[in-house]
Formats: sequence, structure tokens, C-alpha cells
Amino acid sequence: MGNTFCLFCGCVEQSSVGIVEQWGRFQRVAQPGFQIFNPFAGECLAGILSTRIASLDVKIETKTKDNVFVQLLCSIQYRVVKENADDAFYELQNPQEQIQAYVFDVARAIVPKMNLDELFEQKGEVAKGVMEELGKVMGEYGYSIEHILMVDIIPDPSVRRAMNEINAAQRLLLASEFKGEADKVLIVKKAEAEAESKFLGGVGVARQRQAITDGLRENILQFSNKVEGTSAKEVMDLIMITQYFDTIRDLGNNSKNTTVFIPHGPGHVRDIGVQIRNGMMEASCAQVTDVE
Repeated sequence: MGNTFCLFCGCVEQSSVGIVEQWGRFQRVAQPGFQIFNPFAGECLAGILSTRIASLDVKIETKTKDNVFVQLLCSIQYRVVKENADDAFYELQNPQEQIQAYVFDVARAIVPKMNLDELFEQKGEVAKGVMEELGKVMGEYGYSIEHILMVDIIPDPSVRRAMNEINAAQRLLLASEFKGEADKVLIVKKAEAEAESKFLGGVGVARQRQAITDGLRENILQFSNKVEGTSAKEVMDLIMITQYFDTIRDLGNNSKNTTVFIPHGPGHVRDIGVQIRNGMMEASCAQVTDVE
């Protein structure tokens, strides 16, 4: 509906107050509702003040302790105090400019004491300091400072790029450290796996040779017991010839092999048997020497 007035009466809407003067001098504060004026006694309505919370956005450019120029975006929420509406009406001609001037003064006194990082971390403290100082000053003029919000802190573009590069470099360094640790663990695990594989391969070869030796021993003993008049050497030669021919057959049956040239003949078989016996004798001598 709004505020409506005539010469003798008027209506002050909710969340508003009226300033009534008599012969040009402040007389009283008209509260919301119907009001009667006596123009013959010099009464008139000088003006209306809203008591709703108003918002003022202020952009402040200042310098930090480490010589970085920044812009602070502040949102000041204030209102007129009903009991001191006459001070708000008569003392300040332009309250927005006055509030902005005080915010500039207080912010430029606090921010230069902080580094850029401290400013980002303690922007709430900056807003609190501005609110305390501004509240004391504006309270004398009939205004109440409800809230001050530090909306944004905008450094110089070159500083922002430098900060982003520093952050990116730190993250790359951290990623490199993690990658190095991962590569280290991979190499260690690979080496451990190779060592374990070689150990198990050695154990397998040793067991295979032990099984071959035990089998040859059993074959020699069984053949000597069943065929009288045969010596262990003769039995060993017969077994070597049998294994020799089995090996040649396996080479021929394996389709993956290409042409293989090997010496063949009874003499070669005898030479292989002599080499094996000499090797076994040398191993036995080495074991005896170690025992002594």
C-alpha cells in the first residue's frame, strides 16, 4: 500500500518510521500506523525512513604485507535504529557514502598487516574487525551494522597465475614422489619374484637330478639281481644307450624343432658314458676333499 499522507493525517507503513517536525524543528518519531498532524500548530511530516535491512556492496583495493595488490568485495548489511531515527535522518546526508568511506579506512588499516595467505585464511577476522569499528562509528548516527560479509578476495592477475603455477608445481612434485615410490616397490617386488623363481627353479632341478640318480640306482640294482654275471658298468652302458635313443626319438617327434645335426654311432655313445662317469668321479672326489 505504501505511505499515504494529506495535510492533516497520514499512514506510516510497517517497517518504516516518520520524522515529524514543528515549525521546522524535530518534534517526534511517528511509528507505523495512522498519524494525525496539526498544521495550524506547525506540525508536518518531514520524511520517511525504512527500518528494513539494506545491503551495500563495496569494492576495496589495497595492498598486503608482502606487497600484493588485492581487491576485497564486501557486502555490508545495515539498518536504521528506530529509537535513533532522528539521528539517522538529520546527521548523515548520504549514509551509503559514509559507510563506504569508513569501510575503506578500516580495511586499509587491517589488510596491510597480513600476508596474502593470511588474508585468505583470516578473511573472517578482517570482516569482524571492520564490523566492530564501523558499528561504533555508525551507531552514533542511528545506524546498526548487522553483518559484514567478505564475499571475495581478488589478487592481481599476475599473482593469481603465479599462485596457480606454484600449486601445480607442488602437486607435480608430490605426484613424482608417489610415482617414484611406486616404481621402487615395483622393482623390489620384481627382484624378489625373480629371486624366488630362480630359487624354486634350482630346487626343481636338484629334485629332478636326485630323482634321476635314484631311478638309475634302482635300475642297476634290479638288473644286476635279475641277470647274473653282469657288472654295474655294463648295466650303466645299456641304460645310457637306451636314454640316448629315447632322446633322439623325442627330438624327431617334436614338430617345433628344425634340423638338428648330432654325432651318432656306438663310439659316441661310449664317449658320452665315459664323460658322465668322469663327471660323477670328479664330483665324488670334490665331496671327499670338502669333508677332509
